[in-house]
Amino acid sequence: MTMEFVFAGFGGQGVLTAGMVLAYAGAEKDLDVTWIPSYGAEMRGGTANCTVKLSQEEVASPFPKRLDVLVAMNEPSLVKFAPSVKPGGHIVANSSVIRNIPEVPGVEVHAVAVNDIAAAAGNPRSANLCALGAAVACAGGMITLEEVENGMRGYFTKIKDHSGNLEIMRSGYRAVKP
Repeated sequence: MTMEFVFAGFGGQGVLTAGMVLAYAGAEKDLDVTWIPSYGAEMRGGTANCTVKLSQEEVASPFPKRLDVLVAMNEPSLVKFAPSVKPGGHIVANSSVIRNIPEVPGVEVHAVAVNDIAAAAGNPRSANLCALGAAVACAGGMITLEEVENGMRGYFTKIKDHSGNLEIMRSGYRAVKP
């Protein structure tokens, strides 16, 4: 089984980090993993996205064919990548920022106010982790929330207290799977 994810948004929204945490967790689970970043020349505010593949077998190509899960942190990302989501796939749309979230035939669209959830928890910079939690809820068991939580702890080794970030990630998960 192979799953393809894209995390997309503006630079500074943490989409590359969210993808890297997922990739790290997949590697810790001993899955074959690829992580490919793409970003504009701007330091902040330009486009940014990354593709993550998690597989139980060797990944032949790191480039996505049909996405299982799209995390769109802004409207341009939603417009650009939504057509790439395969039937039966999922879109996590940041409803804190995206005002017009369309229905996509054959795709389950989850409007999750990740910025609002993170701000209410006192850490607005963790909206990306909230979105990651929502993406894990869409992963169909390929990787569990607990595995990603452990991956986050391993990736952010310099942070001593992960409780706030873990709760924000869990909130994103619960927004999709109450």
